[in-house]
Amino acid sequence: METRAIKKLTSFRIDENLINRLKVEAKKTNRSLNNYVEYVLMNSFNEPNETTLSAIEEARAGKFAGTIDTSSLEAFIKSFK
Repeated sequence: METRAIKKLTSFRIDENLINRLKVEAKKTNRSLNNYVEYVLMNSFNEPNETTLSAIEEARAGKFAGTIDTSSLEAFIKSFK
C-alpha cells in the first residue's frame, strides 16, 4: 500500500530573477520547478542531531585522536571506528 503526501496548491510572489535561477537549478537536477522548490525547502529544515553536533565541536577543537588511513576506502572507513 502506497501512502502519498497531501499536497496543497499555494501561491507565492517571488522575484523573477530568483524564479529563473530556480528553473536553471531544477533543470540541472532533472526536476520540475515545483519538485525542486519543495526539495530545497525540505532540506532547509535539516538540523544536525546531538551526535553530529558533538562531532562537529570535536573536529573544530582538533580533538580527533586517531589517524586517518587513506590507502583505500575500506581502510578509510576503518580509521573512524
